[in-house]
Amino acid sequence: MYLTVPETAEYLGMPVSQVTKYVLDGRIRAVDDGEQFMINKEQFKNYHDHLEIAKQQIDEWRKNILLPDRDVRDED
Repeated sequence: MYLTVPETAEYLGMPVSQVTKYVLDGRIRAVDDGEQFMINKEQFKNYHDHLEIAKQQIDEWRKNILLPDRDVRDED
């Protein structure tokens, strides 16, 4: 399934200008049909999965941060 740039921006949750820049820079593959860029949705099928995994890892990391103990003294 092919999406237009605005549809892709909505799908990814990005501004249209950023998606357009990524297409022009080659970071997002697209086909120019003469009027607009068409972007294959399948290239993003792992995007949301990886994004959710990264969010979970960050949340776990934040939960497990060890704060320095104020009672610890450096006695050499």
